[in-house]
Amino acid sequence: MVKPSAENIAAAAKAAGKKGPPPVHLWSPPFCGDLDMEIRRDGTWWYLGTPMGRMGLVKLFSSIIRKDGDSYFLVTPVEKVGIRVVDAPFVATDFRVEGTGRDQVLTFVTHVDDEAMAGPDHPIRVVRDAETGEPSPYIHIRANLEALIDRKTFYRIVELCVHEAHEGEQWFGLWSSGVFFPVIPSAELP
Repeated sequence: MVKPSAENIAAAAKAAGKKGPPPVHLWSPPFCGDLDMEIRRDGTWWYLGTPMGRMGLVKLFSSIIRKDGDSYFLVTPVEKVGIRVVDAPFVATDFRVEGTGRDQVLTFVTHVDDEAMAGPDHPIRVVRDAETGEPSPYIHIRANLEALIDRKTFYRIVELCVHEAHEGEQWFGLWSSGVFFPVIPSAELP
């Protein structure tokens, strides 16, 4: 058996993705071991302890990432290798908004140029640190993969937030595609 390498995975991903996004959800290749590859919280990809500087390669790898349970893998038709993800595999670095109020639609863009329109199929969720209360906002991108919404983008989102009744309580949150996404209970705001 050939030892998994980033080069082999990249070649297989290129071949598999020639006709659009690779259908990684349909592939069931054997597990071939772990790669020394990590996606940091800021979205940088590291291989063998060094940041990957070629964005084209990062985008290629990001197209074949899959999450099974709590583990992340790069998957091709012939092999599946484990990688480490510190927080989320993507970072949402910007968004655009169309419309206003309950009719607004937010479309997020990740650092690898994926786009997701927040709504029923791409929910936004906010996790708060138990000790500090600091929020970590996420948006679902595809399959069961999320993007951490970066700080500058989150600050822009907060400008669109309103107070709404949600599940019997007042929440500060935002609308997109007809769905209200709660951010923080209104009572907890200063």
